[in-house]
Amino acid sequence: MTTASKPATAPARPARGLASPDKFFASIRPLFGKMTPAQVEGIEAKLAAFAAQGSPLAYVAYGLATSFHETAQRMQPVPEIGRGRGKPYGKPGKHGGQVAYGRGDVQLTWDSNYEIADAELGLKGALLADFNRALETEISARVMVCGMTEGWFAGDKVGRHKFARYLPAKGPATIPNFTSARRIINGIDRAEKVAGYAMSFQAALVAGGWL
Repeated sequence: MTTASKPATAPARPARGLASPDKFFASIRPLFGKMTPAQVEGIEAKLAAFAAQGSPLAYVAYGLATSFHETAQRMQPVPEIGRGRGKPYGKPGKHGGQVAYGRGDVQLTWDSNYEIADAELGLKGALLADFNRALETEISARVMVCGMTEGWFAGDKVGRHKFARYLPAKGPATIPNFTSARRIINGIDRAEKVAGYAMSFQAALVAGGWL
C-alpha cells in the first residue's frame, strides 16, 4: 500500500490496514502452527478487502475468524462439500444451468446471491457467467467482507444480520459480542468456538496496529 511522502524523520504508515504486519503475523501464528504461503496470501487478501471498506477492528477480527472456521484454517475459498446435492439450491439454475452451491470463504449460495455479489462487486456479469470465480482468492475475500457488512448470508432477509447489528464500530468486541455475531453466517452453530478465534485475531490486529 502506498502512502504520501513524509519527512524523513516520520515513519511511513498506511492510511488503512496494519501498521505493523510482522507483529500481526507473529501474534496469530500460534493459532495456526506453521503457516503456509497460501494461508498468508488468503489473510492478506481479506485484510486488503477490509481496509478498502475502512472496516473497524471488531469486524476484521470476526471476518478472519469466520474464514478460519469455514475453510478449516485454509484461509482460502473452498467449494461446498457435496456441491449442493440434496439442497434446494443444488439444481441447475438460470445462469447457464450452473448450480449455485456454496463457494468461497463464506459459502455463497442461491442464484439471487450470486446476482447480488456480481452487482455489488462491480463484476459486470463475470461472476454470473462463471460461478467458480467466487473461488478466486480476491473475489472471495470481497464477497465475504461485503456480504458480512451488508448482511447477505443469514438467509431470511438481506441486511438483517450484519456486522453493525452485533459488533462495535469502534474499539474491541467482547466474547458475548462475537458469540452473537455468529448469526451473521449460520445461526448459533459453533458460535462460542468462532468467538474464541475472533478474540485471537482481535488481539493480533491490536498488536499489528490495525488503523
